[in-house]
Amino acid sequence: MPSILKILRVVADPNRLRILLLLRGEELSVAELQEILIMGQSTISTHLSLLKQAGLVEDRRTGKSNLYSLIGPDSILTSLLNQAHEEIPEAASDQASMRRVLRKRQDKMRSFFDSVAGRLGKDYVPGKSWKSVAEALLRLMPPMIIADLGAGEGAFSLLLAQRAQKVIAVDTSAKMLEVGREDALRHGIANIEFRLGDMEEVPIETAAVDLVFFSQSLHHALHPERAVSEAARILVPGGRIVILDLMKHRFEEARELYADEWLGFTETELESMLEKSSFQQIQTSVVHKEPETPQFQTLLAVANKPI
Repeated sequence: MPSILKILRVVADPNRLRILLLLRGEELSVAELQEILIMGQSTISTHLSLLKQAGLVEDRRTGKSNLYSLIGPDSILTSLLNQAHEEIPEAASDQASMRRVLRKRQDKMRSFFDSVAGRLGKDYVPGKSWKSVAEALLRLMPPMIIADLGAGEGAFSLLLAQRAQKVIAVDTSAKMLEVGREDALRHGIANIEFRLGDMEEVPIETAAVDLVFFSQSLHHALHPERAVSEAARILVPGGRIVILDLMKHRFEEARELYADEWLGFTETELESMLEKSSFQQIQTSVVHKEPETPQFQTLLAVANKPI
């Protein structure tokens, strides 16, 4: 454990404090920090190295770069950062720049889905198997009001609508939703509503749905925990959440091929997210394994919101 004197020497630099203030709320890459702080790569890397040595930040590999985050701050560091936010003149503009950078990250993902709108169901997508979908359908209790978050073109929403009272399909891609609306109209399905929005800020009223479904969409969320928390908000007491997603894997190419933000999740990670949002009766299981390399596995998690 680094000494308190070493930590104080490291955080005495205003630019390192700016970095800590940014990493307190988000994971950011060196390139993103460069854009926000308008500093050179070597300067940013040097600051991050010193902060790592002081035990204040950590990093995780994601694709071709590393994402840095603040290691759970203690009360002393939290107090210091709160005061630094008031005293460092660039702090407010740094936060605004960070929001712009994160929008760019989301826009990159959105542009991928816009580019494949109309053909996503015809192309290969990891974890999209009828066996895994069937496993989930067995646990549904219609008729219900269902929210399909990260619905894409709405293929699964259309399937759910055959038995549901109503389905609300939410996605960030306007083009995807337009394809879904056209499909619903063509098949004469009227009990489905398509809404443009993010799964981390769901455009659905509190306690408005009986079931929330994530079908191979949670690994596209920048903050999966927030998406799960939003699911808890929009569910009625006693409502149910169902998550179909990829088991954690090492196929890094998925980030570029499918705009994946996360390389799947472990059962423990999903259970932890659900517990943090106060879900109960949590069940997780692997429901499918693809025979072809890289042998993606599909993970199913089901839980209830307390009554």
